[in-house]
Amino acid sequence: MPSPDPIVNIVGLSKTFGANTVLKDVGLTVHAGEVHGLLGENGSGKSTLIKVLAGFHEPDPGASLEIRGGDVPLPVPAGGFRDLGISFVHQDLALVPDLSVVENLRVGQVVAGSRPLISWRKEKRTARALFDRFGVTIDPEAPVSALSETERALVAILRAVDELGESRTLLVLDEPTVFLPREGTDLLFAVVREIVADGRAGVLFVSHDLDEVLEHTDRVTVLRDGASQGTHRTRDLTASSLIDLIVGRSLASADPRAAGPVRNFEDVAPLARVSALETATVDGVGFDVRPGEVVGLTGIAGSGYDDVLPALYGARAALGGHLTIGEDIVSLAAITPIDALARKAVYVPPDRKVEGSAPELTVAENVTLPLLGGRLVDPRALAGKAAALADRCDVRPRDPRAVYGALSGGNQQKALLGKWLQTDPTLVLLAEPTQGVDVGARARIFEMLRETASGGAGIVVASSDYEQLSVLCDRVLVFSHGQVVAELTGDHLSKHHISDSVLGMTRQEVKA
Repeated sequence: MPSPDPIVNIVGLSKTFGANTVLKDVGLTVHAGEVHGLLGENGSGKSTLIKVLAGFHEPDPGASLEIRGGDVPLPVPAGGFRDLGISFVHQDLALVPDLSVVENLRVGQVVAGSRPLISWRKEKRTARALFDRFGVTIDPEAPVSALSETERALVAILRAVDELGESRTLLVLDEPTVFLPREGTDLLFAVVREIVADGRAGVLFVSHDLDEVLEHTDRVTVLRDGASQGTHRTRDLTASSLIDLIVGRSLASADPRAAGPVRNFEDVAPLARVSALETATVDGVGFDVRPGEVVGLTGIAGSGYDDVLPALYGARAALGGHLTIGEDIVSLAAITPIDALARKAVYVPPDRKVEGSAPELTVAENVTLPLLGGRLVDPRALAGKAAALADRCDVRPRDPRAVYGALSGGNQQKALLGKWLQTDPTLVLLAEPTQGVDVGARARIFEMLRETASGGAGIVVASSDYEQLSVLCDRVLVFSHGQVVAELTGDHLSKHHISDSVLGMTRQEVKA
C-alpha cells in the first residue's frame, strides 16, 4: 500500500511561454510506494510539468517543490534531478541500438564524464544482478538492436531505476508502452510494481491508454488546458468518468457503435481481395474487404498480423500472393508503393515520424505531398488546401506553416491521416492508427475513418489495441503463427473476445 507521506509535492506550478500560459497553478503530490498517473490530452501541460522536474524549463515565480519534506529551490539545475533521486524514461527510450545492453546502461555516466575508467567485466556482473533482481532474462552483452521492443523498454526502465541509486525517490515513465505489443506491457508493469513494493520510491506514469491507467495506478492527476482537474483514487473511476475529466465532455457520441448495430457485409461484393499472401511471417493468408467495411487484423507479436499491410502496399517485400482491387490483379511479390497508389490504395504506417512524414517540413508541405505529382503548383493554392484540411481534421495549431515534427502525436496523426484521405482512396491500410494519441484525437480519428468508410472505401486496420478494434471494426481477423485462426463478428466483436482469441482460443471455442 502507498505511504501517506508525500515524497514529491509540487504547489502553484505555472509556466508561460510568451503570451501562452501552458501550466496554471498546478499541484501534484506523489506518495512513496505509489504508481501515480498523469493524464491529459496532447497539449494539456503534462510534458511541460515533466520538463520542469527535469530542469529543462524554469517555472514562473511562485511555484514550490518539496522532496521528502525538504524544500528544493526552483528551477532545478540541469542534471540536478539525479541528486534528487529522480529518473526519467521517455517514449523514445533514448537507447543506442549499435551499443550493447551494458554499454547503454552506463552511457549516461560516460557522457557526463563521471566514470572515466570503467571495468566492463564488473559492469556485466552488475547488469546481470540488476536483471536477476527483477526477474528479467536479457544478455548484457547483446546489442540493443537485437532485442525485442519489450526488452528494449525493460532495459530503459531498469537503467533509470539503477540511476536512482540508494536515494531513489521518483521514477517518471513518459508513455514507455506506446510502441510495445500488448503482451509486453504486463512484464513492464510487473517491474514497476516491484520498484514501488518496498515503499521507498514512487512512480509517475504518463499514458493515453486508459486501460493501463485503470489497472496499474493507485491515483491519477488530470490536466486539461494547463489546469489541474484534481487528483482521484483510481478505484473510484471508470473509463467514461476518466474521459470526462480529460476532455471536459462526454465522448459517447463519438463512439461509432453509438450510431447503430454492427453492419453485415456478407451479401456485399468485395472491392478488394487478398489471396495466398506469403511473407517471412505470413503463411498463405487471404481475405476480402467490402465497400464501407472496416476489417481489423490483430495477434501477438510475431504472429504475422503486422506484416500484412506493408506487404499489400509494397513497403515490405512479399514472397507471393495477389491483391485484387476491382478487376485489377497485381502480384504482391512485385507490387511497389507507386503501384498501390495508382490503384488508389494508401498506407498509414505505425511510425508516423520515421515512415509516414518528413518531420522537418511544415504541415502544409507534408499534407500536400500527394497532390504534387511532379506538376508545377501554386504555393498559395497548396497553402489554402492545407489550411482547409487542418480545419477539417482538427489539426492544432491551425497554422499550416507550423513544423510537422513540433506537433503533438495526436495532431501529427490527424494530419497524416488527412493527407491520404484527401486523395479519395478506394482501400485504406492503417497500422496502429491511434497509437500514442489522446482520447480527444482518438475520437476525431474514428470519425474520419467512419466518414471515409461511409463514402464506400474499404479499410483494413492492423492493431494491438483490442478496445480500438472492438469499437472501430465490423470484422476482426486474429492471427497466430502466420495464419488467421479466428474471425470475429457480431456479438463476438468485443474487447474480451478479441483478447481471449489472441491468447489462444480456437475459432470454434470463440463461437461456442
